[in-house]
Amino acid sequence: MFILSPYRAVLRTPHALGAFVSSLVGRLCYGIVGLSLLLTLTAGGRHYGFAGLVMALFGLTIVLVSPFRAWLVDRYGPRRALPPMAAGVAAILIAIAVISARSGVNSAAIAVLAAAAGACAPPLGVVMRTLWSALVDDRDALQTAYSLDGVAEELLNVAGPVIAGVIVVAATPAVGLLVTAGLVVAGTGLFVRSPALRRWQAPVAGLASRAPGATPREAGAGRAILAVAFVTGAVGLCLGGLGLVIVAFSQARHDPAAVAWIEAALSVGSALGGLGYGAVGWRICAQHRLALLAAGLVVVLIPAALSPNLLVLALLIGLAGVLVSPALATAYVLTDSLASPKARNRAGNWVNSGYNAGSSAGAALSGQLVGRIPLSACLPVLAAPALLAVVPLLRVRLTSTAKQPDAPGGPAGDTVPPAAEIAGADQ
Repeated sequence: MFILSPYRAVLRTPHALGAFVSSLVGRLCYGIVGLSLLLTLTAGGRHYGFAGLVMALFGLTIVLVSPFRAWLVDRYGPRRALPPMAAGVAAILIAIAVISARSGVNSAAIAVLAAAAGACAPPLGVVMRTLWSALVDDRDALQTAYSLDGVAEELLNVAGPVIAGVIVVAATPAVGLLVTAGLVVAGTGLFVRSPALRRWQAPVAGLASRAPGATPREAGAGRAILAVAFVTGAVGLCLGGLGLVIVAFSQARHDPAAVAWIEAALSVGSALGGLGYGAVGWRICAQHRLALLAAGLVVVLIPAALSPNLLVLALLIGLAGVLVSPALATAYVLTDSLASPKARNRAGNWVNSGYNAGSSAGAALSGQLVGRIPLSACLPVLAAPALLAVVPLLRVRLTSTAKQPDAPGGPAGDTVPPAAEIAGADQ
């Protein structure tokens, strides 16, 4: 089929398939761990409020520590940086699985362990997307690779809770944490052994002392990457709050079971949108594509708030999903073109972290909105930031640094890359 041909070509890139599959094995753990951790804690006698706090700490530290983890990968390379992270998070999850059933264990200790697990979580998705950039030279093919990666990650997010549910039925919730630990160690181990990592941009000693600051070109790229991350954060905010709004819509129409197939419509739409998007060679520039996709998400979700019934809501939510994977793929393509070759991992991490932070903020915001304002107003409030984020994206001047020669000498890990300016602005 025509739509699959570009994906076959990308996967035929030498060593790409093995690296991609192994990264997916490791990333599957993130789809399983949430439900497994929640059920393990509640099965051990902890109340839902505490379980929710632990989940929040786990997600928060993943986001907050992600710049440091990305720096470690850029500085030391994935083969040295990722295995200790995987071993750390696996050991902590095993510890939680063992001690959570003991009612005498201090709950604060479990909360600290969950936060530490989030801090150690290996950024396999970000590293794989950076690796795609090293393996694939053609920009259209790179867009296809990012779309494929996004679709696969969407499927993992759907499959993970299902696997966790099967584990609960067949064994106990704690076994889900043990499976998660095994997946992250096995996937990371296979990934770092992949010959594809030979293409990773290795650091060269000595540059730190010769690079006192970012060049004007790098500074401009830093502002542009921040604008892209702002858009993905707004998209994440919108989607993060969508789940609770869907629950409220379903309950208001006396059909709570509809939540499952409306959420499924979002996931199916995202997968189909990503597959179709990655198979097309676009003439409109990536900057304008991202702006149109973000604005399109708002245009779809505002009428969704006025849906007369759940079927119409599901159709519009599915249509919104069609725009999600293309928006994220475009954001990664843009970031890759803006970052210097040796700082792509950190730059891509800002896009990823922006989305995750926005998603968490959206979940919190929707919790405050539902029940306090009319339900039909919730989606417009959640969607509005995506439209506002388009403004700085269109105003910023995007200047690629990806093809510029690096300063003479030393390690890219110690340069001041475009993302470094973002880090300074973020503090």
